[in-house]
Amino acid sequence: MLDILIKNGSYPDYKEGVLKKANIGLEGGRIEYIGDDEPEASKVIDADGRVVAPGFIDIHMHEENFAEGKHYCIAEMMLKQGVTLAVGGNCGVMNQTVREFRDTIDELGGSPINYMMLSGYNHYWTALGLGHLDKSTPEQRKIIQEKMKEDLEAGAIGISFGIEYDPGITEEEIIEAANMNDDDDLLVAAHYRADGANSIAAIEEMADIQSKIGKRFQISHLSSCSAMGTMKESLDVINSYMEKDPRLNYDTYPYNAFSTYIGSTVFEPGCLEAWHKDYSDLLLQGDPYKNQPATKESFEDARENYPDMLVVAIVMNEDEIAEAIANLNGMVASDGIISNGNGHPRAAGTFPRVLGKYVREDKVVDLVTALRKITLEPAKRLDMEHRKGDIHVGADADITIFDPETIIDGPTFQDITLPNKGIDYVIVNGEIALKDNEIIDDRAGEFIAYQDK
Repeated sequence: MLDILIKNGSYPDYKEGVLKKANIGLEGGRIEYIGDDEPEASKVIDADGRVVAPGFIDIHMHEENFAEGKHYCIAEMMLKQGVTLAVGGNCGVMNQTVREFRDTIDELGGSPINYMMLSGYNHYWTALGLGHLDKSTPEQRKIIQEKMKEDLEAGAIGISFGIEYDPGITEEEIIEAANMNDDDDLLVAAHYRADGANSIAAIEEMADIQSKIGKRFQISHLSSCSAMGTMKESLDVINSYMEKDPRLNYDTYPYNAFSTYIGSTVFEPGCLEAWHKDYSDLLLQGDPYKNQPATKESFEDARENYPDMLVVAIVMNEDEIAEAIANLNGMVASDGIISNGNGHPRAAGTFPRVLGKYVREDKVVDLVTALRKITLEPAKRLDMEHRKGDIHVGADADITIFDPETIIDGPTFQDITLPNKGIDYVIVNGEIALKDNEIIDDRAGEFIAYQDK
């Protein structure tokens, strides 16, 4: 007997590029049946008029900070938007070591979603007391690499860099770290060196790094790099490089605003002039200025006295956001980051927004292509396509069931807790984790180590 039978729904067939109607049976955490029959099952879900999709995969987000308490916040936001697997440790940033993160998930008895992790270079750069513009010594680089090797042994799937955050990190240093072992299956991801007018040079640098290391290289959140007037040229450059080596790729998110800490180098003097924006285009997200547009005075005060405050910078062009999503290459990811419950709505609404706004409303991209960009493509990037990102017999039972006519994001810049609409069920490892926006099981997920892929 099956554990769950999902009947009358339609699932994406990526080989044919169409939705196909079928009944799907789940048992023991795996997909065990796809067909027209109705095998006996302990529970039956009628998905008539719904899409039965592989669980969404967020290849670029920022994981829990368990120093704020051993409980889940952003993982629950991920689950409520249909995500069943997320990758943390991006942009060179981690909130704890991979071992500490993995052990805490075990201690808590699981997670709302499945988690994978990258090891963040900047995390250890900062721990050594290096400043943003400092240059590391050979001895310091060796220390960082040894720490990252510990993360890899603990299950990290690769390494990440936040070049813009610590511009002292050189291209040679990145190449050296990426080549600290000879495992070509490791994933390398990087937050660019500069945005806007300097974005093309930043992309060229990352493409050059990829060509020299010969590993998969993920250009992080292309929208916040190039959606200030250079997106077309950026995509031309990336597509051209990918024709020669598809191990280069990128992710992007569906909002015309980015979010990061106000004390970072992103907000160095001259940033607003470079973006052709004003202080009022920055939304402060922490006390004493929570949800207030910045003024010169509050901006400077926050930079000096509240450097860990998140700020939303509404500085990108909507048409360029759509262009990055619609491009043949690329994946959709949230870049979600939450600090003390505050953050950008992308942490809670990215995937319903893509399927509601960009697929149904704006018709920027068709449904099956959009689903491929949030399921199969990131799964392939993670060497997990045999288990995740596709509906086939033997795949993990990570499933998101949604109504294509009503799915849309709910979270706003003022209130990220507003619910998404149109998601009926999220199933994680064969367990119903969410039904009608209510979390049913918040421990169905697990940490997936590189060694266990």
